[in-house]
Amino acid sequence: MKYVSTRGGMAPLPFCDTVLMGLAPDGGLLLPERYPKIDRATLDAWRTLSYAELAFEIIQLFADDIPADDLRGIAARAYRAEVFGSEAITPIKRLHDGLAILELSNGPTLAFKDMAMQFLGQLFEYVLDKRGETLNILGATSGDTGSAAEYAMRGKRGVNVFMLSPDGKMSAFQRAQMYSLQDENIHNIAVQGMFDDCQDIVKAVQNDHAFKARYKIGTVNSINWARVVAQVVYYFHGYFRATASNDEKVSFCVPSGNFGNVCAGHVARQMGLPVARLIVATNENDVLDEFFRSGRYAPRGSERTYVTSSPSMDISKASNFERFVFDLVGRDGAEVKRLWSEVDAGGGFQLDAEAMRSVRDDFGFVSGKSAHADRIATIRQVDAEDGVVVDTHTADGIKVARELRRGGETVICLETALPAKFAETIREALHREPPRPAGFEHLEALPQRVTALPADAGEVKAYIENALA
Repeated sequence: MKYVSTRGGMAPLPFCDTVLMGLAPDGGLLLPERYPKIDRATLDAWRTLSYAELAFEIIQLFADDIPADDLRGIAARAYRAEVFGSEAITPIKRLHDGLAILELSNGPTLAFKDMAMQFLGQLFEYVLDKRGETLNILGATSGDTGSAAEYAMRGKRGVNVFMLSPDGKMSAFQRAQMYSLQDENIHNIAVQGMFDDCQDIVKAVQNDHAFKARYKIGTVNSINWARVVAQVVYYFHGYFRATASNDEKVSFCVPSGNFGNVCAGHVARQMGLPVARLIVATNENDVLDEFFRSGRYAPRGSERTYVTSSPSMDISKASNFERFVFDLVGRDGAEVKRLWSEVDAGGGFQLDAEAMRSVRDDFGFVSGKSAHADRIATIRQVDAEDGVVVDTHTADGIKVARELRRGGETVICLETALPAKFAETIREALHREPPRPAGFEHLEALPQRVTALPADAGEVKAYIENALA
């Protein structure tokens, strides 16, 4: 299995080379030359596997340059009951109306990002050890990627983490999770701007090839293909847990900001998982909803990105969207390069009616939007009717899933985080504190270590140089 760039300017590479790369040299994102196809016999064989066993079976199709026994060990170390609270790893719970919620937030940082980051932590250590190399990870977070990455990488041999976050834009819990870490290999940088500014800095550094090579810069953002492929696993696992047989179809509703989570669902569907529809749920930052409704993709810039009560989705430029568009335009790298040159110039692009028919009919995408009043109402409703407290992002997903669900359709809503991470909004909705897992009681009171910098790639590069001196 070899990997190519969405912009067509890179010779194919094996999986392990892509793990340490981040962006392709031409500025594109990496994808496999083809998606492996799963037949009914394979689905039947996978249905009874444990999560770690299933992760091995799926990921080995994409990572065939890692010996099977080594990859099996990486998956087994990543997906343990001791890390995720139970052997199920990602249990399913059903609401009274039949809507299923796939629990993805039982890891160490209480968010779905742990599902991929625990695997990446093991994978990075393995690849670096084999090659005798080091890696300096530069990432951007809108709330949950940062803590998941830092908890997965803390203490790992040969790895430093430099994590950018929008100054003051995350919840107090999210900030404390990251900034309270005192490990020497963890560096938190609060950027004076929005998440899109952080993401732009990461891409600018990635595209400074001399700096990237000198300081061995990699990434854990979902621009890293290994993270997306690790997320593919829970779509299969969720499907098996929510259905009685492989004759059934399901739809997934995914709260979406940067498009990485639902991009993994797209890959699973392309592989042959029986997925009817992929329902994209956005918050007030509805650039993706605008695209799926009209064919217009036009990021609005940080000055027009709203700060909302589902802050991990406060994103205007959806990095992983480029991967889907690459598939949509027939894997034409030159066309993707042309479209993103319009995006990078501050504009956007408009796809025609035929392309949008393909988006719906061939790829199964639809979308909806949720605002603050909607998520407050949904949190109250789910608590009153089912005795379940959901976080703000999952509430966005539930609202959109209920709005768009067809008669007889099985919809699995992907949980994104536990409600403890967004206590202020939970208090507003329910007039009480959200449940807080043991060990997090006094998180916000811990000493915090963070450096504030302007939204400037040069300043961030100077900080990295100084830290590694």
